[in-house]
Amino acid sequence: MTDIVCNVPVMLALTLGAYLLGVWVKKKSGLSLLHPFLICIPVIAATLKFTGVPVSFYMESNRMIDFMLGPSVVSLGLLMYDHLETIKKHLVSILVSVFTGSVTGVGSVYALCRFFRLDGIFVKSMEAKSVTTPIAMDITASLGGNVSLAAVTVILCGFIGTVAGPMMIRMFHINTSVAKGLALGCCSHGLGTSKAIEMGAVEGAVSGLAIALMGVMTALVVPLFNMIFPINQ
Repeated sequence: MTDIVCNVPVMLALTLGAYLLGVWVKKKSGLSLLHPFLICIPVIAATLKFTGVPVSFYMESNRMIDFMLGPSVVSLGLLMYDHLETIKKHLVSILVSVFTGSVTGVGSVYALCRFFRLDGIFVKSMEAKSVTTPIAMDITASLGGNVSLAAVTVILCGFIGTVAGPMMIRMFHINTSVAKGLALGCCSHGLGTSKAIEMGAVEGAVSGLAIALMGVMTALVVPLFNMIFPINQ
């Protein structure tokens, strides 16, 4: 079985097929909880486990898709450029909101871990939950936390924010495009931005900007927060 499926075209087909399956399930069910992302992971993981294909080979086979992440980031830049005037108009509000979101994200992890009496390693591993995975892993590594736990936390945070974010926006009657984009970009990074783009161009542009600013802000807030509130193992 491994010899048959262990090739690049099959691995690419697995990735695309799992995603399309997730889209189909979501459309058929009509449930926002069944995000395609939630379907892809178990399908791909189960397939690799059943066939015995190494994860390293799967990742190498999908380098073409990884490469396309670059152009996708550039497209966010173009989206922000198209709405530069709107961003300039609300720049102070954006900066204040991102700073507040960063402090809230880090502080909530610290408070919850202390409330449940978790070891300091959990705090260090989850403080950067609201930024993209590469940045979160770097921040966690610098703190001496568990990088794998950080990656899983970021993914879960993105998924929960993408599913619950739009419901919270409707619940609190948030109608401003900038506010919607900031909320999704600050709390659920890339996955949230994809949802923001579905809502509108301004939402997508502001959410993309929020991702970048959250990365910078969190990298500054986390060490400062840990100096004020030392973490004991």
